[in-house]
Amino acid sequence: MPDADPPGWELPLLLFAGFRTLIDQLHAELAVRGHPDVRPVHGFAMQAVGIHGASASEIGRRLGVSKQAAGKTVDRLTAMGYVERVDDPRDARSKLIRLTPRGLESLRLSAEIFERLRAGWVEQLGADRVRLVESSLRTVIPAVGYPVDVPGWFG
Repeated sequence: MPDADPPGWELPLLLFAGFRTLIDQLHAELAVRGHPDVRPVHGFAMQAVGIHGASASEIGRRLGVSKQAAGKTVDRLTAMGYVERVDDPRDARSKLIRLTPRGLESLRLSAEIFERLRAGWVEQLGADRVRLVESSLRTVIPAVGYPVDVPGWFG
């Protein structure tokens, strides 16, 4: 007799545990590579800032949090040297938050580390299985890009 399917509640927990495992491994490696103070929320916030910069309001919308909550995260990232506030060339009354060289370095290192972590999964599971997981997830996930609003969604 074939094994019964696992209960439905297990799927989201397994997906989250896989996500959490990758993120925890990423941050352990970032700490070793000179970024011990970066937390997952900081990574999402730096993604929300993007390579062209963003206003605090835009960052809040992208993160799914209030402008004030985004401002607190930006304040922390500024104090840590990952972002800076500069005059917005589109609006002299506004400030633009943009990544500093340290912020860009942390994102570059993160991408490099994620490549290595994926390679570890390939080593454990095989390339075909990892590609199958990825393509299967792309099939069931709406094609609206990659959300960075996890802080607001969990909040």
